[in-house]
Amino acid sequence: MPFTQDEVDYLATQRLGRLATVQPNGTLQVSPVGFSYNADLGVIDISGYNMAASRKYRNIADNGREAFVVDDIASVQPWRVRCLEIRGTGEAIEAPADSAAGMAGPIIRVHPQRIISFGLDKADVDPHLATPNIRDAT
Repeated sequence: MPFTQDEVDYLATQRLGRLATVQPNGTLQVSPVGFSYNADLGVIDISGYNMAASRKYRNIADNGREAFVVDDIASVQPWRVRCLEIRGTGEAIEAPADSAAGMAGPIIRVHPQRIISFGLDKADVDPHLATPNIRDAT
């Protein structure tokens, strides 16, 4: 499993992430997306209305380059942010048989290669002393 238990627990509390993809002309596109953690495969499954017709789906089908971020503000006093960034490859799947997405139809599957998380553990540590967990996925 590429994710720590803290990261899996965090993903379970969130509903919205941001998917960055690369368009054919090299420019970047960032889209808010719904997602599900697929525990059986250790990946993120992204679904949505009319997914196969979306630019993000076509970008992934074209080049597979992606980065995915889930973040929030756990507290403003003290200021405490949490985030999970997943860099890796994306796969456009037209008819997935093993999707964790909450709806039928095409999905984008995010395969982690590099994971960066921050603020997901040790909530009692001063926010300015917290350090990110940065690693290559295994």
